[in-house]
Amino acid sequence: MAKYFCNPLNTSYAYQFNQSGDKCSLNRESADPSMVLFQGKYYLFPSMNRGFFVSEDLAAWRFCPYGSELPAYDYAPDVRVAGEWLYFSASRRGTVCDFYRTKDPESGVFERIPGTFDFWDPNLFVDDDGRMYFYWGCSNMTPVYGVELNPADLHRIGEPRVMFSNRKTEFGYERLGEDHHYSPGNSSVLDMIKNMMAKQLGCAPEEIRDTEFILQHTPEQYREQLKAALGDNPYIEGAWMTKHQGKYYLQYACPGAQYNTYNDGVYVGEAPLGPFEPAKNNPFSYSPGGFFPGAGHGSTMEDKEGAWWHTSTMRISVNHTFERRGGIWPAGFDRDGELFFNQRYGDWPRSVERSRTNPWAEPEWMLLSWRKQVTASSEEKPAGNAVDENVQTWWKAKSADREQWLKLDLGKLCRVNAVQINFADDLGLVELPEGAAFTGEPGRGRYIEERCFKTCWLLDGSADGEEWFVLEDKRNAETDQPHDLLVWEEGRMLRFLRLSVTELPYGQPACVSGLRVFGLAQGEKPKQPRKVKAERTGDLEMKVSWEGDGTGYEVLWGHAEDKLYHSCRVYGRCEQEIRALVKGTEYFVRVDAFNECGITRGTVVRQTT
Repeated sequence: MAKYFCNPLNTSYAYQFNQSGDKCSLNRESADPSMVLFQGKYYLFPSMNRGFFVSEDLAAWRFCPYGSELPAYDYAPDVRVAGEWLYFSASRRGTVCDFYRTKDPESGVFERIPGTFDFWDPNLFVDDDGRMYFYWGCSNMTPVYGVELNPADLHRIGEPRVMFSNRKTEFGYERLGEDHHYSPGNSSVLDMIKNMMAKQLGCAPEEIRDTEFILQHTPEQYREQLKAALGDNPYIEGAWMTKHQGKYYLQYACPGAQYNTYNDGVYVGEAPLGPFEPAKNNPFSYSPGGFFPGAGHGSTMEDKEGAWWHTSTMRISVNHTFERRGGIWPAGFDRDGELFFNQRYGDWPRSVERSRTNPWAEPEWMLLSWRKQVTASSEEKPAGNAVDENVQTWWKAKSADREQWLKLDLGKLCRVNAVQINFADDLGLVELPEGAAFTGEPGRGRYIEERCFKTCWLLDGSADGEEWFVLEDKRNAETDQPHDLLVWEEGRMLRFLRLSVTELPYGQPACVSGLRVFGLAQGEKPKQPRKVKAERTGDLEMKVSWEGDGTGYEVLWGHAEDKLYHSCRVYGRCEQEIRALVKGTEYFVRVDAFNECGITRGTVVRQTT
């Protein structure tokens, strides 16, 4: 049987309590993933999980807790293979950061290598000659740095060098905001600062009028830093170095983890410490549309078979700014040495084997559930939210009674090959568990949940709505998988599906952000999109419009006709503004249409000015 995955990855995701006044917000987090091949296994290290994941096949992942040596609360863990060792480091701004290494990660035994400097978002790189280099940076004020390290003790050799800084006026993809639209007045940072200042001044947050008022009441030594926090500079962070055919590809993330536009750009050089020039294909990792957007702060890895993969961060950012998940995508280098990443249909089920053979392989199965009729046992939030292809909305039952259910009608009999069940969290402010303690800065403390939970449910299917049969029974599951994936390669003939939820963490009511069904329906594919126009509206923007009869569309663009490496998925409309362009670059565009029966490719058009 082939191995399948569907982003976000079907793993457990740890809960994190984040300090919010006297109580806490509660959300799952898994972000900033470093993935490597070590001793024949794949190791995935994400932030804030107290451990890492191990896989034999890139589809099924097993959780391994950290040993006592590793820092559980340091962000952006980095791992890299050097001979028989796996090296580990993580972020601790303002404090000297240590390194660790092991020959057996699953044993939990790591050797500590004392650090000599502090860093944030680290990345260790080992060149073919055994020399070691180190990159770091996570700020909207400072650049990404690089330096050579002594392999014997990991001390710096020479002084750090600047690799690059933000170029937001030239690179549209570096601009802040949802779809790269940003208003300081709607900034979550501004809201946080207003709340903090209101407590200090003894007033209501709404009485704090604007940024000038804030700066006037800020001690002088903090004003420049605060100006940067309230400005529109992107975060430049998450460095990762890959070497391919003698060239060095220094990747980085921007503009911010809370946006659908979170992405990875790349610079290319002839030496590990540069100089570097931006690649033509930028950003190379970018997925702003679809059910679960975001593809920033990741890593690039060659697997056992010589195929390339990129793993990165996907965002929810509803319960907390850092409510995030992890995903993997096929990647590679084209004939010209350009690093690419296949973002097309990036949150649909995908075969590991087909992706390895052809990283641009189209999906085997189409989305069948978009805006189909759904009913529920009860509704605090509408049942329709479970089929709107938006991870930020969800169905919520009115109570936590056992076997609250959600029923989906596909409208006709279809061959169903896969179902992805996505549970959401809707808990509001909660108390810190008894005996737990915050870690981190005062007022910004966090606590990673140590208790284990279960996510339990039953999925039934029916061809006629009268006779039901079990598709999957996890009512007695011992696992907690909030993004579960079921696959039937031969397919099941179904019209109706019914999800009964029996147990969720913290006893919360059933919350489902996506009951997503994939397969093939009988009928015709959509017609090829017509009257496609790609109008350049600014140095960094382009408006694409078309006519068509598809359920949705994949809008592709790139700097050459045969290099349409960027894409954005849209539903229910025939236009898309693209604000991620590079100044001075001419683009080519193609719009593909899809429905429940398949995909119809469009024709390539050149942008107009």
